[in-house]
Amino acid sequence: MTDPQHDPARALSAYLLGTLGFDALLALQRRLVYEAGGPRPVASLVVCDHPPGITVGREGSRAHIRPSPEQLHARGWPVRWVGRGGGVMLHLPGQVACYPVLPLAALGLTPAGYVAGLQAVGVDLLRWYGVTAEPDPDRPGVRANGRRVAHLGVAVRGGATCFGLVVNTDPDLRPFRDVRCDGDPAPMTSIARESSHRVTVPGVRQRFVELVAARWGFDRISLFHQGPGALPRPTPHAAAHRP
Repeated sequence: MTDPQHDPARALSAYLLGTLGFDALLALQRRLVYEAGGPRPVASLVVCDHPPGITVGREGSRAHIRPSPEQLHARGWPVRWVGRGGGVMLHLPGQVACYPVLPLAALGLTPAGYVAGLQAVGVDLLRWYGVTAEPDPDRPGVRANGRRVAHLGVAVRGGATCFGLVVNTDPDLRPFRDVRCDGDPAPMTSIARESSHRVTVPGVRQRFVELVAARWGFDRISLFHQGPGALPRPTPHAAAHRP
């Protein structure tokens, strides 16, 4: 029987990583998903931002991106089609991405329950800054004053969650007039635009860690400022089954 005082599912490894390219994110997610699926599941959280560009999920469409390929190239906005839920998202400086990698079974979660919980994390984040927010009733995400402020797009691989929530903290909002994020005809807003409080990217990053830990009952948090690739690699649990 697992000692509840040493239950690995209730410990969270949080990686606060700064700007992370999508290839690096995908590689990191693969490693963390593998570790979440072992006999001693590891729960992780990646908090980062991404270089300028556009990602398109399963509900997205090229019709939601107004600039031509030539204009996208001139702006330095590559377009990537990714295996997650949600639609189109424009990534710019001034955002914070929150990507929990959680073992669903070990935490007693269903995919639908996880999505609802992640939306609640976004709503709680906005309320912390004095902004009235609510889950989008039409598609996963968070709205404030009638406009989307956070994009939600998740996937489940090997029983673990990946991708997650991207919130506009204080980006330049003018480019959002050219991209229908998640198919919404209204441009996205930001926490800084809606809040009368001081809003900073480092503050939002730290608050995400606290909210994720509180939402899913993690009583132990280990903070890292570099990816696990720079840390000693654990022995692969598959090795225990080799003849």
